[in-house]
Amino acid sequence: MDKKKACYICTGCGIGEVIKVDGLANVAKKEYKIENCKSHEFLCSPEGVGMIKADIESEGFNTVVIAACSPRVMYDVFDFGNIILDRVNLREQVVWCTEPNDELDDENEDRQMMAEDYLRMGLSKVGKMELPVPYLGPDGEATQFSKDILVVGGGVAGMTAALEAAKAGYGVALLEKEAALGGFSAKLAKSTPSKPPYQDLEETGVPELIAEVQGHDRIKVYPSAEIVEIKGGPGLFDTEFKSDGQAVTQRFGAIVQATGWKPYNPEKLGHLGYGASPDVITNIQFEEMASAGKIARPSDGGEPAAVAFIQCAGSRDQEHLPYCSAVCCRASLKHAIMLKQQNEEMAVYIIYKDLRAPGQDEEFYRQAQRAGVVFIRGDVEKVEAGGGKIVIEAEERLLNDKVQIDELDLVVLATGMMPNAATWLIDPDAVATAEEEKKPAEGEEEAVKPKVRNSVLKLAYRQGPDLPNLKYGFPDSHFICFPYETRRTGVYTAGTVRRPMTMSSAKEDATGAAMKAIQAVEAVAVGKALHPRAGDLSFPEIYLSRCTQCRRCTDECPFGALNEDEKSNPLPQPTRCRRCGVCMGACPERIISFKNYSVDLIGSMIKDVEIPEEDEEKPRVLIFACENDAYPALDMAGAAGLKYSAYVRIIPLRCLGSMNLVWIADALSTGYDGVMLLGCRPGDDYQCHFVKGSELATVRMSKIAETLTRLALEPERVQVDEVSITDWDRLPRIIGDFMEVIDRVGPNPFKDL
Repeated sequence: MDKKKACYICTGCGIGEVIKVDGLANVAKKEYKIENCKSHEFLCSPEGVGMIKADIESEGFNTVVIAACSPRVMYDVFDFGNIILDRVNLREQVVWCTEPNDELDDENEDRQMMAEDYLRMGLSKVGKMELPVPYLGPDGEATQFSKDILVVGGGVAGMTAALEAAKAGYGVALLEKEAALGGFSAKLAKSTPSKPPYQDLEETGVPELIAEVQGHDRIKVYPSAEIVEIKGGPGLFDTEFKSDGQAVTQRFGAIVQATGWKPYNPEKLGHLGYGASPDVITNIQFEEMASAGKIARPSDGGEPAAVAFIQCAGSRDQEHLPYCSAVCCRASLKHAIMLKQQNEEMAVYIIYKDLRAPGQDEEFYRQAQRAGVVFIRGDVEKVEAGGGKIVIEAEERLLNDKVQIDELDLVVLATGMMPNAATWLIDPDAVATAEEEKKPAEGEEEAVKPKVRNSVLKLAYRQGPDLPNLKYGFPDSHFICFPYETRRTGVYTAGTVRRPMTMSSAKEDATGAAMKAIQAVEAVAVGKALHPRAGDLSFPEIYLSRCTQCRRCTDECPFGALNEDEKSNPLPQPTRCRRCGVCMGACPERIISFKNYSVDLIGSMIKDVEIPEEDEEKPRVLIFACENDAYPALDMAGAAGLKYSAYVRIIPLRCLGSMNLVWIADALSTGYDGVMLLGCRPGDDYQCHFVKGSELATVRMSKIAETLTRLALEPERVQVDEVSITDWDRLPRIIGDFMEVIDRVGPNPFKDL
């Protein structure tokens, strides 16, 4: 591409008051030979934008640098279509964050140098950028992309997702493993209240929902269905499944997994009396009795005179399910009211740790109190069955006293919810069996690979056939920023497979997941990336002729966007790619790049900064900042008037995981005195938008200390810090502390070489 460049400098928002615009113009004109360099008092005004548009149209500029405010603001204003564009952040990360902030004189040399360096970096960046070409399928024809949506699971969440997608005009295939739709909700006798006065039991509405789904002309229901395999990625999910014994093959654009939940195994609750008497049952068994028409003692079919509910039966317990299952308290309130409606003289007790009835469910809780249900806050210590009656002993927490409830006819255990995901990942028994299968049999040299049990999606990914799971077995997602999203691009979770929730919440959840699926098929159809770089048209290009088959890119990609052939060459799956650049940072041969983001591009930005000589006593610190958290936090610090050193130079990265170690070498050999990496929190409770980026960067940095020592450079010159977007107020202190470290270790010995 023959580039015709232009540069525009804004003098508004205080920029022109403290920065010499002529000095910036000289950088563009003399150092980068850009003849068209203009300034304007408000580039974001209609007049300023009009000036740029007129120049683009009349002069044919296709490469533009705008030095003004942060690229995180006014992005729609400065959208000039299909041109190369970069925004240089003079306002938030130069003018607003440095001292002094109200004068224009020679004493502002450090800030002037800062502004000029940022302009150099921006001009260097556009010099290396190329216009991205959208990925339109393996044959370059977008028509092969499907916009149909596959919904797996025919419960309330699955049916709602299917309906919402169909109402929006999309074709839907709804797969249900059972012979009929409805899931567990179809077995419910009644539902908790969802409308004023929030006191009365309601019909579930499930039969009506089933009828609406079955009657919609855009929804094809496949009962008794099982997935055989899903290949490809968003827009290209080639799916083979069976329904009623018949094989079906279809391409889908996105997938919603709404496979629901299963109850915690009550066989593990012997300490609560399960198995000691047929009259100690679970809330699921109670629901089945209620649906059948009468609640009775399983032992003899008689009506109970006294019933106790034990809450958190296996939930909120590190030995069983560590989490709250969200619906158990409301279910027990419903069951207690059912008992009172059957016989208002019946004695009903609910023994709870914490009764959780948020929002309008408080009214339902009060209704149970008015009905005569007795609530006891405490921990059950013993459940004994004998002589046809059951006795419960508990530690009452409010009065700190022992409580004994005698002559109980029925005890109901409120067991928790477990996701219907890949059982081999969440069932301790299945895991134990899989571990046994790993052990080599006598006489065998290699271990036998564990079998995957009850795989749901059967994805053809090198990382495994199902969604990665959190430690509790729920499909992993970035739950803070992107609910419904998973590590498998284009696959969204909804309902109780994602987290425990009520039926009404599951409907809302399913609507959100359907919306995300629609966004996915529409974005992919025009070659755009999905979250968090939504709209990005770039994708990784791999120069396979130089590939050494090290497999680091395929191993480290968080989203399975790279499969492998039989020779361990990476096989790109572009529609799975989130454009994070982790593969680029992983590659030791530096053969992976994007048209607008590459190792060479960032390296050029690093090298184009002017490094003062040692005797000038003006250190330079390079900051690589995650564009999702650290960079906006730096903007927020500037907007709040917080100040930090004018000796730092900031380069935003798509993800800290995209950082290639050669950039550290480039910076230190160029003469930077230190390098900071500002990324998200790694670990099980990660905040990284790309899941593993910060973790990978930290691991890479741990390996560089030895190299620095061999070069006679102090390891302290490179530092990694965790920063969330809410840490804007402590960023100046983090930077200040690192500047003190650099002052202590002294100038980089490579500075004047």
